[in-house]
Amino acid sequence: MNVRFGPAGASASFYAEKHKSSLEMPEWLDKRGLNAFEYQCGRGVHIGEEMAAHLGKLAAEHGIQLSIHAPYYINLSAIDPEMQVKTKNHLIKTLKVARAMSAKTVVFHPGAASGGNRKEILARAKKFLKEILAEVKKEGLSGIILAPETMGKKNQLGSLDEVLELCELGEQLRPAVDFGHIHAVTGGGLTDKASFAELLDTIEKRLGLFYLQNLHIHFSPVEFTAGGEKRHLTTMDNNCGPDFTPLAELLVERNLSPTIICESDERQAEDAIIYRDIYYKFLNASYKK
Repeated sequence: MNVRFGPAGASASFYAEKHKSSLEMPEWLDKRGLNAFEYQCGRGVHIGEEMAAHLGKLAAEHGIQLSIHAPYYINLSAIDPEMQVKTKNHLIKTLKVARAMSAKTVVFHPGAASGGNRKEILARAKKFLKEILAEVKKEGLSGIILAPETMGKKNQLGSLDEVLELCELGEQLRPAVDFGHIHAVTGGGLTDKASFAELLDTIEKRLGLFYLQNLHIHFSPVEFTAGGEKRHLTTMDNNCGPDFTPLAELLVERNLSPTIICESDERQAEDAIIYRDIYYKFLNASYKK
């Protein structure tokens, strides 16, 4: 098994220790026993390919697996031609940086789901994504995983079923399963081992065991309202979910090897370590049986 744990972006502690550059991140994570990092391009792709290649080299030296979060501005359901062009360009630019960085996965938000029939919106998003995949292939970027993310707000495209339907369009697509978002959009639905198991079963049934075994996961506690996600919290906050323990137990029982990226608010590395330790507690216990 090769489960990986790491943060999305830099914790507050990274900067408190006087670090400034993402080039310092691989060594910083390695010293903490973490082995994954999701580089953040949410506000746009502002890293050049030369620096991306340098980061990728350092990550390889320290055993850190890289992924990238694409800009938030992506909207597969867009009708406006200008927005469609921007969406396509954001994805292709991110993929080019991912190639330079040797990043395995590019995570992206599918887009909006308001202002019409949801099934029609999803159909439009699928049609546009097919067009993007064709251009991605022409650019020679098909070797990088594109991962639509499950979203936390009801007015966003990105329920688990919608993400799985997008992923059925091609082998380059795999789900980025954000359990905090699913917990929020279902009004706190992930409360026990059975609720997590149901999600894993759905993924395996729709996409197959290989996809389940190699999931890209986001995990953090999330505060929510009737509309879904409000904000990301941390393991230091009381009475908020979801709890990582049931998922950790299932990962061990089912012999799964996901990459788990923590998106806790300013404690993403620290909480990733907590999640890692919970997982290894179950793994070590399984060896003793």
